[in-house]
Amino acid sequence: MDVKVVLSSDEIIRGLKHYRRIAKQDVLRASETTDPEAFRRHAEARREVYAALSELAEHELPGDVVAEALRQYQALPFVTGSEDPAHVELKGRENALENFFLMIGLEPKVRREVRSQRPALGTEPGLGHAVGAEGGASQIV
Repeated sequence: MDVKVVLSSDEIIRGLKHYRRIAKQDVLRASETTDPEAFRRHAEARREVYAALSELAEHELPGDVVAEALRQYQALPFVTGSEDPAHVELKGRENALENFFLMIGLEPKVRREVRSQRPALGTEPGLGHAVGAEGGASQIV
């Protein structure tokens, strides 16, 4: 998939640093929410994604960073609509990657195409069978 990236590596790093700060603020204010543990876990999952993408952007071309983000997004299982607290980290990762796509100006059509290839919860990407407790779905990023 050919994706046009107009931001430089420095711009990507700067934008991700801003997102990391927001996630850090969310971690700090988690105790003020109705579900502090879930709020904190969601924010920490976002921070992890932003940190990993920032580190990648320091050493790789912007197109490679976007390709990796798209790969991670495609590998995430669908948990949208699930209220299960076990999926908070997955939702945080999904949210972080979608924020990244907005930041870089990724065409919505590209995101939708990749999203349509995501596995159902409990299946391994591309294989269509259940994943064990130590399987890949919870270890993305």
